[in-house]
Amino acid sequence: MTHPARLETLADLRVEIDCIDSELHQLLIKRGEIIHRLIEAKTRQGGGSAFRPGREADMMRGLVARHQGLLPLDTVESIWRIIISTFTYVQSNYSVHADISGGDAKMRDCCRFHFGFTVPYAPHPDVNSVIAAVANSRGDLGLVRVEGDAASGPWWRSLREPRAPKIIARLPFVERPDHPAGMPLFVIAQPLAEAAVRDVVLYDVECDGWRDAPPSHLGLPDAEIVSAAPDGARSSLLVAADGAVSAQQLRETLTKAGAIQLSIAEVGGHAARFEASEAQRQQTPFVAAR
Repeated sequence: MTHPARLETLADLRVEIDCIDSELHQLLIKRGEIIHRLIEAKTRQGGGSAFRPGREADMMRGLVARHQGLLPLDTVESIWRIIISTFTYVQSNYSVHADISGGDAKMRDCCRFHFGFTVPYAPHPDVNSVIAAVANSRGDLGLVRVEGDAASGPWWRSLREPRAPKIIARLPFVERPDHPAGMPLFVIAQPLAEAAVRDVVLYDVECDGWRDAPPSHLGLPDAEIVSAAPDGARSSLLVAADGAVSAQQLRETLTKAGAIQLSIAEVGGHAARFEASEAQRQQTPFVAAR
């Protein structure tokens, strides 16, 4: 005699969920133990930066490529960003200094989405104050809007000197319509000796003027003028170019465009941007631990 299959009850499903929750917690504890060993290994090898923006971008690309099911990608991205940022904080305490000249609420939301609540948040009235705070810290980060702060002028000039802070990342790592923390941001940090990313390189371009009108775009592929501002009698541009484009190529292009008394200095770099749809189409296989 056959018996009808037993139907799952709510209690059965809740027990299964509780088991998964317990496993997730144990995995986070195990991850913390590995981070402890990682800190010891770094100490033995002479130290190293806790920030790995290229690795983080690769992790987020892999996360998006793997993701499926009912859970919104926004939630998954936020969880992993908090895990990454918090374990980085465990390795080396840091604060995030944010330019709130465009409003505190939106910047605070972006900071909490990308860095969680464990990492201290320090608001500043303008971008120059953020750069100064990062420069005077032992390892803090700064968040500034890609669109910039018109009142602060060409703020990127403060990043010219070799020992000055540099742009190390652009957020969000995963771009998509209606991103809950989609305001484009640059992350500024002390120069990263061994972990800098050069998919996209950023330059401060200064000149005495232009023979004709300033260019609205560059003739180089994968290069753009991110921002422009007068600087006394001189003009200053923040230019982003593909990492394969040399400073000399950029110089020649701008000279042909009419730049007079040109000066170029590298002010940072970041991982190439990618869209969620692009990463999911590629289905890039990826296995990594921070």
